[in-house]
Amino acid sequence: MNEPLFRGCCCALATPFDPLGEVDYGALGRMIDFQLDNGTAALAVCATTGEGATLSEREFEGIVSFAAQRVCGRVPVIAGAGKNCTRTTLRLSRLARKNGADGLLLVTPYYNKSSQAGLAEHFERVADGVEIPIIIYNVPGRTGMTVAPETYGRLSTHPNIRGVKEASGDISLIARAVKECGGRLDYYSGNDEQTLAVLALGGKGVISTTANIAPAQMAEICTRWEKGDIEGARRAQLDLLELIDAMFCETNPIPLKYALGKMGLCGDKVRLPLVAPSEGSKKRIDGALEKFGLI
Repeated sequence: MNEPLFRGCCCALATPFDPLGEVDYGALGRMIDFQLDNGTAALAVCATTGEGATLSEREFEGIVSFAAQRVCGRVPVIAGAGKNCTRTTLRLSRLARKNGADGLLLVTPYYNKSSQAGLAEHFERVADGVEIPIIIYNVPGRTGMTVAPETYGRLSTHPNIRGVKEASGDISLIARAVKECGGRLDYYSGNDEQTLAVLALGGKGVISTTANIAPAQMAEICTRWEKGDIEGARRAQLDLLELIDAMFCETNPIPLKYALGKMGLCGDKVRLPLVAPSEGSKKRIDGALEKFGLI
């Protein structure tokens, strides 16, 4: 059985934009350094939180390459290369590998609404064509697709498919999938508030949005669990719920980008069709940031 690509908290890194809407590499460097200084186990770039759906192919390559060079092997860099076209996903996956990515985060194809057989063939086709490990990203709230436990079981036999980011929110489905795979896939929570629940089912960690602003605190849930401090992990999870809820009071990464701007880590600009949070959401986010001592 292969070692996990990472254990603990992986930050699903936001993509900073300058006032003109271009990628702000100066801010990106500061954000990466902030993560490395605060115990992040891996970085996922160009995925949901990184507004990957609105990035050009040139920007995708630039961000992956920049992150890989900045990290310089200290933690894995995982590229969000999943699209709803298998050929495009394979092309982006190969570009990610070429530009230094250590792994791939591949969302289930959206809009097409394939069968479970189609889902399996999609991931298998990409896995056959790349040399770096794949983490499947199951987020039905965004894609309209759910990976069935039996499909996970089939995919778990492919040597290049190594893990799952589970953001279905369905703990029963996750439990059945973990049982179906028999330890052949590494499970990561895709919902920050369910990190401890997934760890308790045998998960290896979390791919986290909230880690952008609270990396050490999110990592603490995982490190305490790994050390056998179950009560400490439970307390760390519950203590963060208010901050996590604030980060998802509107569509991710709208609240996060606003929070990052308030903290001075990067600008708060998001790309259309996303827009700035409402005034009510801003007040809620401000309150959470102040309570947790982040501003």
